[in-house]
Amino acid sequence: MSDCSNGCGSCSADCADRTAPQSFLEEVNELSSVKKVIGIVSGKGGVGKSLVTSLLAVMMNRRDYTTAILDADITGPSIPKAFGLEEKAAGTEAGILTVDTKTGIRTMSVNSLLENDTDPVVWRGPVIAGTVKQFWTEVIWGDVDFMFIDMPPGTGDVPLTVFQSIPVDGIVIVTSPQELVSMIVGKAVKMAQLMNIPILGIVENMSYFSCPDCGKKYSVFGESHIDEVAKQYNIENVSRLPINPKLAAAVDKGMIELFDGTWLDGLADLIESILNVKLAVPYENGQIFQHFGHTEQFEILEIRQGEIVSKDIITPDCGGHSELAGFLADNQVSVLICGGIGGGAISALSEAGIKVLAGNSGDIDQLVDLFLKGGLQSTEKATCDHHSHDHSEESCQCGSSGHGCGGSCH
Repeated sequence: MSDCSNGCGSCSADCADRTAPQSFLEEVNELSSVKKVIGIVSGKGGVGKSLVTSLLAVMMNRRDYTTAILDADITGPSIPKAFGLEEKAAGTEAGILTVDTKTGIRTMSVNSLLENDTDPVVWRGPVIAGTVKQFWTEVIWGDVDFMFIDMPPGTGDVPLTVFQSIPVDGIVIVTSPQELVSMIVGKAVKMAQLMNIPILGIVENMSYFSCPDCGKKYSVFGESHIDEVAKQYNIENVSRLPINPKLAAAVDKGMIELFDGTWLDGLADLIESILNVKLAVPYENGQIFQHFGHTEQFEILEIRQGEIVSKDIITPDCGGHSELAGFLADNQVSVLICGGIGGGAISALSEAGIKVLAGNSGDIDQLVDLFLKGGLQSTEKATCDHHSHDHSEESCQCGSSGHGCGGSCH
């Protein structure tokens, strides 16, 4: 705007600087639609991250979901080996074609592009990170329900690139029973929190060995601390994978799709549930109303298996961000798509268990469609500094000691 005074604190205009924060998200290939993206991460190598990625992909595929694996561990790719894939990836003018497993899981790995599987990838960090982005933007994935990303260990360039460039819906942390597990998990948890990525669960691999004769369990690598660590970081879903020679043999033979086990059933149930959400959008004549705390109507959408099953326009009987957060929680809303919103409102919604996708504007139907396709570019950070306050109780300018101030503040 040519007459902009840069005084956002006293301005009520819905300009781009206010409601559209910069996003680094990349668009998925135009011939692709990926509903949900799950990252599989670990704070260190050698804990079985690729194994967990493969098992979860197989399990969701068995539940009749279209499943894919993006192998982001560029220097240590394991996915083609686990599935017995020897075919190399081909390409067309439209993009790179996936290499599909026997049961139809779509994969892309650097080993599917190298002439020999044992050729080393001696690339610097920016090239590796760029390759991961190309796997998202240039590979023709088609219509995918769940994509699992096998991350490299640690918290370096590639995990950062994935979290910034790809709309990750949640992560699963993989670890082992050693004493240093708390520190390793802590690094992964804090990176996820920094990037506003939900933690879906934690898997302890090599947790125990069951004697085939008596069934007694032995803690080969020491007693498990996973429950203590999960409690420390408020991670509710915990799974344990045993030391299982048959499972190891299935990976070595490229036959992971034949595995038999229920160790990750609870985690798979949780991952499946993220296709089922109740979504709220501040509503005004089919558009997103830009000031959350002043919202007079919400459009509430119920989504099952990634499809909209109902829509309703509802009018809250309260105002102010704290009361509105409670109102949405009472209506079982789990995700809010909004425009301008302050930090205090985001905190209140987070405490109510509601994920915030802020910084959006325009037609609601179009934005919800983008959300369902995994292409909604948004932020979970404050996008509004209206009235020059931080939306906390102490600084609320309407004179109320609480947040239910009838909509006079956000």
